[in-house]
Amino acid sequence: MNKSELIDEIQKLSGSDCSKTCAEQALNSVLRAIVNGIKKTGSVQLIGFGTFSVVKRAARSGVNPRTKEKIRIPASTSIKFKVGTKFKDVVK
Repeated sequence: MNKSELIDEIQKLSGSDCSKTCAEQALNSVLRAIVNGIKKTGSVQLIGFGTFSVVKRAARSGVNPRTKEKIRIPASTSIKFKVGTKFKDVVK
């Protein structure tokens, strides 16, 4: 499912009161709120759905698969998502 299909699904689930524009604004607002929450606190927990959090990866060594040459991979910051129990149960 892509963003456009997700907007259509939100519109369907919201009923006749919600237009496609309204559904798109709602989705964009939720996504912005998640990004802002991660910027402020480093974590956003949605009970039953999952938790978004910031993860710091240490610098490490690796191997270029083409040349087999050893390379240095610099430290980085990434976002991690841990699935909630209720969400995991629904997908099973």
